[in-house]
Amino acid sequence: MRVKSKKLFNFPLQGTVDGDVAQFESSLEKEFVTGVGKLMLHKMEELSKTESEASDKEFAEMIRGMIDPFIKQVGTHPALQECGALTTETRFSVPTTHHTAFSVPVHVYTPNTLTRNSHNAAYIYAHGGGGVASTAALAKPWLDYIAVKCGVVVFNVDYRLSPEVKSPNNVLDFYECLKYIHSNASVLNIDPGKIAIAGECGGGYICLGTMVLLAQRDETHLVKLAMPGMSLIDDYCFSPPCGMTREERRDVLSMRKIWRLRAADLDRQWDDPVLFPGKTSDTLLEKFPPTIINEVEFDMFITETTRLANRLRRAGRLLEFVVIPGAKNGSNLNPEFKCFTAWQSAVKLSIEEYLHK
Repeated sequence: MRVKSKKLFNFPLQGTVDGDVAQFESSLEKEFVTGVGKLMLHKMEELSKTESEASDKEFAEMIRGMIDPFIKQVGTHPALQECGALTTETRFSVPTTHHTAFSVPVHVYTPNTLTRNSHNAAYIYAHGGGGVASTAALAKPWLDYIAVKCGVVVFNVDYRLSPEVKSPNNVLDFYECLKYIHSNASVLNIDPGKIAIAGECGGGYICLGTMVLLAQRDETHLVKLAMPGMSLIDDYCFSPPCGMTREERRDVLSMRKIWRLRAADLDRQWDDPVLFPGKTSDTLLEKFPPTIINEVEFDMFITETTRLANRLRRAGRLLEFVVIPGAKNGSNLNPEFKCFTAWQSAVKLSIEEYLHK
């Protein structure tokens, strides 16, 4: 059955990066022109070209050392912290056995206004970081914001990272948590008919991989709405860089490395849609949950995302393709930038119109 779009979004793309984002990036780039910053970039480029277990581990640690402190710093913004005072946090874990015995931690953020309700909408989230960095705890400030502004109970899944855990096991961590939440909806005060799954960047990949599993296992009914954003989708980064956008060319080596970190055996998994969701067959795409794809105009994943959005539209499963103009990957999550408001407003309207109703 084809989904029916309400055609909520049609942002005119502007062809230029927002001034506040461009100014911030310019100051940031100066830190990597000389000294320690320059040496760090050179080292990462070397590691990106090296295939070994030692280089994989060192590359992952460098990514974590860059991303995690930055996320922690932005998360202290008052606009985000204010919402943390309006939620109640609880935790549970979901036992799994798909890659050794492991209990996946799940952090739950319930708006104080919803604590006595028994049929809340659920927003199950996979944090960003390329599937290599960050943690569920670091994503809390943004999820408090979504919980309060959108009137949902957020389930923040602390899935395992690569290269320590390989595909499909990180996707299965999230999938098993979704199954658990749906099966225990009454205990968790959730309406099983109002469950959304979401994630950005590496979390968007986790979300899409879960959508593939749901389609393969005829379990799409578990999810009312899927919202992957700025996602790693397919092997486009392995193609010649000459035809890529500026952002895609800039990150092509690191993206290739990240896919190698994620795969247990890249050659054997090359056509596996759980590893590369963009390679999902047309038949399986027709079984995807109703989907809203969120993007930014100058993302390093814009080409592969646009291609998947077009395929999902033809398969009858795309509700909206939202592209925030002037924004770059991550800038939409910083309350200091105007694109933050545009992104969060789009998320709120999407949840109001496609999850709550």
